[in-house]
Amino acid sequence: MSLFDFGRHSGPASLKVEGRLPGFDGATGWLNSEPLTVEELRGKIVLVDVWTYTCINWLRTLGYLRAWERRYAEQDVVVVGVHTPEFPFEHDVENVRREAKRSEVGYPIALDNDYAVWDALDNRYWPALYIADAEGRIRHHQFGEGGYEESERVIQRLLREAGRDGADDLVAVDLDGFEVQADWMNLRTPESYLGYEQARSFASFDGLELDRQHTYVAPVGLRLNSWALSGEWTIGRKAIVLNEAGGRIAFRFHGRDVHLVMGPGGAEGPVPFRVLLDGEPPGASHGFDVDDDGRGTLSHPRLHQLVRQPGAIMDRTIEIAFDAPGAEAYAFTFG
Repeated sequence: MSLFDFGRHSGPASLKVEGRLPGFDGATGWLNSEPLTVEELRGKIVLVDVWTYTCINWLRTLGYLRAWERRYAEQDVVVVGVHTPEFPFEHDVENVRREAKRSEVGYPIALDNDYAVWDALDNRYWPALYIADAEGRIRHHQFGEGGYEESERVIQRLLREAGRDGADDLVAVDLDGFEVQADWMNLRTPESYLGYEQARSFASFDGLELDRQHTYVAPVGLRLNSWALSGEWTIGRKAIVLNEAGGRIAFRFHGRDVHLVMGPGGAEGPVPFRVLLDGEPPGASHGFDVDDDGRGTLSHPRLHQLVRQPGAIMDRTIEIAFDAPGAEAYAFTFG
């Protein structure tokens, strides 16, 4: 599951040893690097970042990871990304390669398709950050977003322990796109999965029909944090799949941003779609994956930003209509 927090940690009085860095022997492949071993990393401060490329909670940490890598690389600080997939298409190395390039992830990436590194770390969250000292001992972890100042202070402290310069000032981070931090004060809608394995608050008439084509009818109004379908869809364990052109997804939400993990699925080519807010084009409230009129295109399976509201936040209804069959949708996230 993804983890996001509404609070912040205070700095630790001491850094305990939480265990040893288990290594990456179970990785199924590597990007941006030859395979790395614990022995090769001995003497370096190692930041192990467990992620999956569609996770908005990870994307909101990425600006800090990138800044720490750039600032501390000359002092033998190494960032290693462990890409452990959540959705089936995230097992595809070409999808990971494309999205890593899109997100400017240039540090080594261990592909963890079999969850071997995840299990070795006894991890349970996306994202998760583990910081190991020069002797390979894990001295700090951060589950979910936040804790940026504390994590950087740990890096600086471990550098000083290793006899290197641990600067006292913090990196300045200029965030854009997905990496902009959530508007926590105005966020009242949680992450919502659409596949029946984790689906909640489904409001279409007749309820969920599992693993078979069904024509859904959405109610006229939705309660906050509920969603509905209209048109011919198949609701599977992980995703919903559109069987005929013209199908819609509707969601009643409260937050600045709306994101949806989706892709063209079995479509023969890109799938055009359109977003409406309360029945109207989003205008200035459009996300960066759609235009003012709400139009966008599915070309690859990834996270799409559909809404980023510049003004006052209130309960609103988003609708996404697809012009061709084959589209797949997995999960909504908000910010």
